[in-house]
Amino acid sequence: MKTSSLFRAGVASLALAAVSISAHAQQSPKPTPEMQAIIDKDNGRHFGTSPEDAGPLAKDISPALSPAAIDKVMRKVADRQLKESQPYFDRIWTWSVLYSGFMAASDSLGDPKYRNAMAEMAEKFEYQPRNPDKLPNADDISIAQTYAELYLAGGKKDAKIIAPTIHTLDTVMPLETLRPGDPRIPWWWCDALFMAPPVYVRMYAATGDHKYIDYMNAQWQRTYDLLWDKDERLYARDASYIPKRGPNGKKIFWSRGEGWVMAGLARTLQFLPKDDPRRPFYVQQLKDMAARIAELQDKDGQWHASLLDAEHFPAAETSGASLFVYGMAYGVNEGILDKAKYMPVIKKAWAGLLTNIYADGRLGNIQQTGAEPAYYRPSASYTYGVGGFLMAGSELKRMTKKK
Repeated sequence: MKTSSLFRAGVASLALAAVSISAHAQQSPKPTPEMQAIIDKDNGRHFGTSPEDAGPLAKDISPALSPAAIDKVMRKVADRQLKESQPYFDRIWTWSVLYSGFMAASDSLGDPKYRNAMAEMAEKFEYQPRNPDKLPNADDISIAQTYAELYLAGGKKDAKIIAPTIHTLDTVMPLETLRPGDPRIPWWWCDALFMAPPVYVRMYAATGDHKYIDYMNAQWQRTYDLLWDKDERLYARDASYIPKRGPNGKKIFWSRGEGWVMAGLARTLQFLPKDDPRRPFYVQQLKDMAARIAELQDKDGQWHASLLDAEHFPAAETSGASLFVYGMAYGVNEGILDKAKYMPVIKKAWAGLLTNIYADGRLGNIQQTGAEPAYYRPSASYTYGVGGFLMAGSELKRMTKKK
C-alpha cells in the first residue's frame, strides 16, 4: 500500500509539473531561421529529432528516489535511445557524451547490453578519436573517455584499446596553443572541460603516467583564468561572451555550458588521485558552481537555457539540468556537497526532468547544438542530453545504495 501511494503521488506530481511545462512551451518563442537551420542540420546528422508531435508524455514513471523507480526510467530512456541511435554511431562529441551515459547506465542497471554496444562501437572505430589524421581539439578526443573505461573494465587491459589515444595525446600535449598558427589556448571554450580532462585522468589511471594529470591541471588553470567569472561563480562560454549581454541586459550564462563544467568536474574527480595537490581546486569549483546553480533553479525544479534570463528563454532545458543533477549528486555521494542542502535541489530537479519524458522514452526539451541559449520545440531530443540524463540517473542510483 505504501509503495502504491508513493507511486500515485509521484505520478500526480509529474502530471502537475507537465501542465506547467506545457504552459511554458506555449509561451516560448519559436526558433529563428538561423536556429532552425542548426536544428535541421542536427536532425540530418542523426543527432536526434524534434517532431511537431512526439505523442503523449510518460505516465508510468515516478520521481521517487528509489532503486526501482530510477531503474525503470533509466531503462525506458536508454532502451529507446539505443534502438534509435545505434545505426548512426559516430565519433563526434554529440555521440561520445551518449556513450558515457550508456557506460554509466550499464554499470548502474547491471545490464551488459549497453556496455556491449559500446565495445562493438569502439572496435568498429578501431579505438581512434575523431579526425585521427588531424590535430584534434577537446571535442575530438572526448570519445576516448569510453575507450579508457573499456580498457579499465574487468581487468581486460588490451593495449590496442588505448594505443591510439596515447598517440593522439602525445601529439597535442607539447603544443602551447590549440594548434600551430592558432593563438587560442587548447581548451578555449568551457565545454572543453567536460570533453578533455576526464580523458586525461582516465589515461593516468590506465597507464600510471603522471604527465597526463600534469597537463590536465595546467590546461584547466588556463581555462579558469580566461573564463571564470568570480562574481557569478560561473564560466563564460568562451572569451567572446565576456562582454556580451542578453536581451535583459544581463550576462549570458548558458545552461548546458555550465553543465559541461559541473559534469566535467565530477568526471575528473572520479579518477584524480586523492592526494593530488590540485584536488582542492576542483572540489572548491564544484562547491562554488553547485551553490550558484542551486540559486538559479526554478520553482518547478528546472533551469532555463539562459540561466539569468527566464523571461526571454522560458522553456525548460534538460541537457544542462541533467548535467547539473549529475554533478550535484556526485558531490553529495562523495561528501563534497552538503546532503541536507542539496537533496531538496536534486529531488526537485529529478522530478522536473521526468516531466519531459514521453511515453516512448524520448527525453524532450534538449537544446540543439550551439554556443549560447536558443529556442527549440518541447519534443527536441538529442544524443548528448540523453547521455547526461543517464549519467545523472546513475549517480542517483548510487545515492540510494549508500543509504
